[in-house]
Amino acid sequence: MDCDFSHAPWDLPRLVHRSRTADLVIGSRYVPGGGTENWNARRRFVSRCGNTYVSLFLGSTIHDWTGGFRCYRRELLARMNLATVRAKGYIFQVELAWRAVQLGADVDELPIRFCDGIEGQSKLGWHSIAEALMEVPQMYLLSVGSR
Repeated sequence: MDCDFSHAPWDLPRLVHRSRTADLVIGSRYVPGGGTENWNARRRFVSRCGNTYVSLFLGSTIHDWTGGFRCYRRELLARMNLATVRAKGYIFQVELAWRAVQLGADVDELPIRFCDGIEGQSKLGWHSIAEALMEVPQMYLLSVGSR
């Protein structure tokens, strides 16, 4: 969860409650009832393009691959072998969700409203975008190679 109040703290109980029946719950901006507030056109475009790009490689099982408001069951994290996570930047969100899918985890998305601009500003920069462009195809290729 972002600690700048972009994610509503009062949504935490909903996320935790949903984790009773799912291994990973993603607070999603891109399912019915979810959305963003105070985003400029560039930020919306980058976010939508990023999620579309990931979905092209990894599938459309998840609508909000890049969202950071999540609840993982401890048992799922233990199965993920976190010491082998390759991502260094924000793309780790995608990598962890992809690992959950690869492990057959039950992934659920809960609609949330992401409100930008309460405190601070986005730290997503060109380095993060470049990492995503390189890492997402590698995730796909690694998963195909392990079959």
